[in-house]
Amino acid sequence: MAAASTDDVGDVRRTVEEKPVVVVGRRGCCMVHVARRLLLGQGANPAVLEVADDADPAALVVALRSSSVNSAKGVVDAYGAAPVATVAAAARHAAFPAVFIGGKLVGGLDRLMAMHIAGELVPVLKQAGALWL
Repeated sequence: MAAASTDDVGDVRRTVEEKPVVVVGRRGCCMVHVARRLLLGQGANPAVLEVADDADPAALVVALRSSSVNSAKGVVDAYGAAPVATVAAAARHAAFPAVFIGGKLVGGLDRLMAMHIAGELVPVLKQAGALWL
């Protein structure tokens, strides 16, 4: 896997800062489509960012973690809402598609679905300003 390119990191950083919900994944990935459809079904309209086919999700998270996006707002652990303490821990939880809600890395599709099943997704989307109701 290649390291995250500066363009990919810059695009993701800018989009995560501007949009309440962002799904990052490889072009044509079916899991990106599933994550997007789940979010649309909840009433959110996620921005979808496609990165290079050889992009490394861990390198992308490490690059974002060192930026202002996640250093100020935290990275959500794959098992709950507690911020991930280290870059290494954040990189371990990185996978495509990577879902950001309210500027925070929620995790992959598995975490997004777990939040939905547990009834945690809609409140998080409301808090991020992704839902009007």
